[in-house]
Amino acid sequence: MTEKSSIISTMTGFLYPFIVLFGFYIIFNGHNTPGGGFQGGSVIAALFIARYLVLPVDDFNMDTLHYVEKAFLVFLLLLPIVFIFPGLHLLYEQFNVPYLIVMNFLIGMKVSLGLTIIVFRFGFFREG
Repeated sequence: MTEKSSIISTMTGFLYPFIVLFGFYIIFNGHNTPGGGFQGGSVIAALFIARYLVLPVDDFNMDTLHYVEKAFLVFLLLLPIVFIFPGLHLLYEQFNVPYLIVMNFLIGMKVSLGLTIIVFRFGFFREG
């Protein structure tokens, strides 16, 4: 797609905050409704991908995304170790819902960054 469409650029810019809100809504309500981390992360990743397709950036720092994604993976692995393995979920049942919300958030961010990295890698590989 060599020519830029002003309609697509304008609509992507206009819908950007609403799609971010929708993605986080799916993530944070995943413990009550169908959805959760993977679905919300996919919505947010689709938004980043649409932004990249409308306005490609060549000087994008992939190392930063990799470090942030790895940090989310470490938190994703540490949270169950701290909460579930010692049996805190049995002693403090009121923390089960916040635990699920935090896990959905971590999964959503991990999926969002992972899918974005995959598409950016293919985009940069195709161009260069």
